[in-house]
Amino acid sequence: MEQAVIVGAGPCGLAAALELRKIGIDALILEKHCLAHSIYLYPVRMQFFSTADRLGIGDIPFSSPHTNPYRDEALSYYRSVAAHAGLRIRSYEEVTAIRPIPSDGDAAFEVVSKDRAGTVRITSARRVIVATGYFDHPNLLGIPGEELPNVTHYYREAHPYTGTKVAIIGGNNSAVDAAMDLIKVGASVTIVYRGDEASQSVKPWVKPLFQAAVANGRIAMRYRSRVIAIQPRSITVESAAEDGAVRREEWDNDFVLALTGYRPNRKLLEDAGVQVEELTDKPLINPDTMETNVPGLYVAGVIASGRNANEIFIESGRFHGVHIAKHIAAQRAVAASRS
Repeated sequence: MEQAVIVGAGPCGLAAALELRKIGIDALILEKHCLAHSIYLYPVRMQFFSTADRLGIGDIPFSSPHTNPYRDEALSYYRSVAAHAGLRIRSYEEVTAIRPIPSDGDAAFEVVSKDRAGTVRITSARRVIVATGYFDHPNLLGIPGEELPNVTHYYREAHPYTGTKVAIIGGNNSAVDAAMDLIKVGASVTIVYRGDEASQSVKPWVKPLFQAAVANGRIAMRYRSRVIAIQPRSITVESAAEDGAVRREEWDNDFVLALTGYRPNRKLLEDAGVQVEELTDKPLINPDTMETNVPGLYVAGVIASGRNANEIFIESGRFHGVHIAKHIAAQRAVAASRS
C-alpha cells in the first residue's frame, strides 16, 4: 500500500488521514505530544467560539448538548473519531526532519522521528502532510523578566491564582476568558492591552459579562498600555494618555499571563526545501491542492497561515485534507492513463 506520513494528530491532521482513507491510503500519523495536544493546552473550561457542527471531521457528527462545545467535549470527540476509524497514530514521537530523496518509485521522502525514549526511526513515504499546530511557539514579548517563573504564556485554570494579583497581557478571547475565570477565585486582575478597546472578536455571550465586570471594578482594564518589564513582585507599565503623553508606573503584582498569541514553526518545512513568502510569512503552496513547492509535500491546518495564525481555524483547516486527497487521486488517474 502506498505510504503517506502525516505530521501532527490535531483535528486537521486527523481529518486529512480520514480523507486519505477514502482513496485507499492508510496514513501513519506521527505526533510529538498527545492526540489533539493544542486543544489539550486550552483552558480547562474553555468554550469554543465555533459550533459543534463546524468542528466535526470525516463525516462523523460531533454531538454536544451545548451550541458551542467545551474543551473536554472536543477532546472526547477527537479521541472517539481516531479510535472508531482505527487511525494509525504514534504519539510522543517527534518528527525531526523530512528529507526529499530522488526516486521514481513509491518512496519520495525519508521522515526522521524520535520517540520519548530517544529511539530514532526513519520512515519512507511517497507523500508527507505537515499538520502541526502553533501552541508550542508563543509570541514572545522580548522584555526584561519574561523568563521569570511567575510568567506564563499559557492559561489552564484559575485555582493556582487564588487571592493573588495577576496581570494579563492581551485583549482577545483568551485574555477575557482568563480574567472572567480568575475573578471567581478572588484574584485581583488587571488586563494590560495596547488597543483602545477589547477585541471585537470576543465571544458575544461573554462580552456583556466582561463589560459589566470592568464597569463594577472587578477587572481593571488598562488600555493603550504595555508591560515593559517584569519583576518577581511587580511589573512596569507604560501607558499613553489621550493627549499623547506617556506615563510609566511600577505596580505590585504576583503573576503575569502573557496571552499574546502563538505562531506556527515552519523550520521543518523550510529544512525540507519549502519556500516561505517574504511578505506574508506563508509557506509557498497551491491553495487548490495544499501542495508546497516540494512535490509530494503538503500542509494542512494553521501551518498554512501567515503571520496571523488566526487566518485558519479548525472549521476551515479540516477541509485541507479534502483538497489533498483529490489532488493525489487525480495524480493517480493521470499515472494510470499513461501506463
